[in-house]
Amino acid sequence: MPDLAAHVRDVPVNQIREITEAAWRTPGAVVLSIGEPGFPLPRHVLEAGMACLDRDETNYTPNAGIPALREAFAARFRQQSGADIGAERVYVVEGAQQGLHFAMSLLLAPGDEILIPNPGYPTFAMTSRLLHAVPVGYPLYPAQDFQPRLEDIEALITERTRVLVLNSPSNPLGAVLAEDLTRQLVELARRHDLWIISDECYEAFTYDVPHVSPARFDSAVPGEARVFTSLTLSKTYGLTGLRIGALVCPPGLEQQMNNVMEAIVSCVASPSQYAALAALTGPQDYVVQARDHYRTNRDAASALLRSKGIPFLTAQGAFYLWADVSHVSGGDVRSWVRRFLAESGVSFAPGTAFGSIGEGWIRIALCATQAELVEGVSRLPAREPATAGAAPVTGTGSQPGQ
Repeated sequence: MPDLAAHVRDVPVNQIREITEAAWRTPGAVVLSIGEPGFPLPRHVLEAGMACLDRDETNYTPNAGIPALREAFAARFRQQSGADIGAERVYVVEGAQQGLHFAMSLLLAPGDEILIPNPGYPTFAMTSRLLHAVPVGYPLYPAQDFQPRLEDIEALITERTRVLVLNSPSNPLGAVLAEDLTRQLVELARRHDLWIISDECYEAFTYDVPHVSPARFDSAVPGEARVFTSLTLSKTYGLTGLRIGALVCPPGLEQQMNNVMEAIVSCVASPSQYAALAALTGPQDYVVQARDHYRTNRDAASALLRSKGIPFLTAQGAFYLWADVSHVSGGDVRSWVRRFLAESGVSFAPGTAFGSIGEGWIRIALCATQAELVEGVSRLPAREPATAGAAPVTGTGSQPGQ
């Protein structure tokens, strides 16, 4: 059999899926390794998808999506971000991951460099490698509460750098970029003539701080705008299996985006589009309930970690906690989470799934019932007081005992 292409062989294993699939094969496991919302879908959303099938509306839609859904996405984005965008800049895609793929396909040529957060979501690197590009991690350090520093990013920019990826609220960190820092990052990209891809999967879930989209500080002039925004309804409304999201593009790219859509997917399935339209335009009780649940779970898990002396980054957004288990992981957290699953029946995502700086850390998903979450976190080994006292401060409330 002929060899696979080298760039495919080099795509790393997704360690989140690795541990989660092992947990799914483990009877009775408490699965805290994957971000899967657990609430039943609102009935009006399900009925909108079923009604589409009932009327046999199963033909192609326009490449960019049905007009009403594009307008609904644009209206929500205007409300959430403050950016003045129209529906013509919105392209309906099969989830945020496909939106990221489309954006990178437009922007990256073989050998181009793309700056991605470390720690950051693993498909940033996986997708860029599939496109023959070179992912370069910019560091997010515990000592800076895992916030990016302009000087660290600027030091990595070369003549081959084309794209800066931002992710706020962050998966895996739960960190949120403040307004001033977001503006400065957009200005940095403008100075160096870089594109920005902003992953805003968790924009609906922030706690006591606002979500700030880089698009707010972008130009609206064709040829000067540089921000692509990847959105999804998977997390906001629990529609992970319907694969529905949107990519908001700079103006003037309509023909290129239609070409890319046609080449990769043609269009998104029409039942998913009508279900998404119902989600965006109907009652928003699901979102309110989900946000309250994640906040309550965050507080319960934080209290448990604090009682065990385990440092963690206080989540300001998304639905994850980022916790330091270096006292037990022995310098190989990927192996440790597998042992911990086998011994305790609980799965966490290893920090190394998200980059080298994640060594010694785990991501705890807050989507489960509170009883499951508390049970799972309670099985983590406590940090000895002497060790805990030496642990770094990693965010408000992260120091044991605070």
